[in-house]
Amino acid sequence: MAAQHLTAALFLCEVVMEILSWIPAKPVTRLKLVCKSWNSIISHPHFVKLHLHRSPKNAILLLTRTQALNLGEEGKQSTLLSSVESFIQNPSSALDAQENRHSLQVQDWVSGSCNGLVCVARILRHPNNGICDICFRLLNPLTGFISENSPCLSVNVHNAFGFGYDESSDSYKVVTLIRDSSGTVTAQVYSFGGSSWKTINSLPAFLYFAEDINGHFIGGTLDWLVLRNPHGAYYDWADVTLDMLMIVSFDLKSDTSKQILLPKGIDEIPTQEPILGVWGNRLYLLYDYKNTHFIAWQMKEFGDENSWTQLLKISFHHLGVETLLFPEFIFENGNIFMLIGRHRFERVFYDRRDHSVKRVNFFSNNRYVNAFDYVESLVQPC
Repeated sequence: MAAQHLTAALFLCEVVMEILSWIPAKPVTRLKLVCKSWNSIISHPHFVKLHLHRSPKNAILLLTRTQALNLGEEGKQSTLLSSVESFIQNPSSALDAQENRHSLQVQDWVSGSCNGLVCVARILRHPNNGICDICFRLLNPLTGFISENSPCLSVNVHNAFGFGYDESSDSYKVVTLIRDSSGTVTAQVYSFGGSSWKTINSLPAFLYFAEDINGHFIGGTLDWLVLRNPHGAYYDWADVTLDMLMIVSFDLKSDTSKQILLPKGIDEIPTQEPILGVWGNRLYLLYDYKNTHFIAWQMKEFGDENSWTQLLKISFHHLGVETLLFPEFIFENGNIFMLIGRHRFERVFYDRRDHSVKRVNFFSNNRYVNAFDYVESLVQPC
């Protein structure tokens, strides 16, 4: 009889877990208050992973918003969540929403988002010697979880960051790339919950772009678009040749890097620095062509250089502008693109499915926004 009761209890627990795993993350957190058994189920690591697996992907944006105050004052920073649909339909309203908003310090920099966690770098600069101290922490905006800070790194100002998940060790890692004055690049790797940084020296000499220092997480790797074999710490884009451009891909499982070639169809250097993007487990390369067209390439199978496909080539004239547009973000599986418009406060949304164009001026009071793909989750790593 006792065995039968135990079997029935286990079956009931499995049924409850199955039902709860399909409920969105925000109401699930409130259901922890129903009873002790539900709290135990929802808090269990197995349920957290099951729920994350079933959560909708590519439906929510994490937006970082900086709002300038009076002249000479530093801007206030915050993060907020918005559905992709709401942001595309009415960006201004989405940015002004107070729900799911979290304040950041002026010294904070969001370096990435993965599985519902946000990685925030705290950067303290020493202006007299070109050195800065950096530490990282994780946030879960939905649950309110905040991790302990990583050990502090003292590095020069020529650095880039990346954040992602190593499935093989079930760990979340942050990578800091550091380039010294001789051109040598090293990677410092930290696993959250650990006690120290790991130094990786086997990276090729390269220089990452100042406008795109966040690594893009895809397929267990962090990826940056860089210049190979640069001369000195700075560069003039007018002197850059096509063979200098490459993608460095850092594998979080093996702590090794490899180079990924750009599409073979690119026959001349873009007018200005291209950018990488990730949406729906696809890698994108975005750039302008001769100050007249916007071009987007998609790598259909990540890691396969032969799978690069030109997804879009559209003239600025078709978009209703005569000046250079700078690509910024991708939505809806590469169907909608957000670009910086005629001035830095204008955004242009282009939908390649119906060729529609929408221009929005939502930075009228000096607001600056970055966007990250986000999934709501219950993840709270040790």
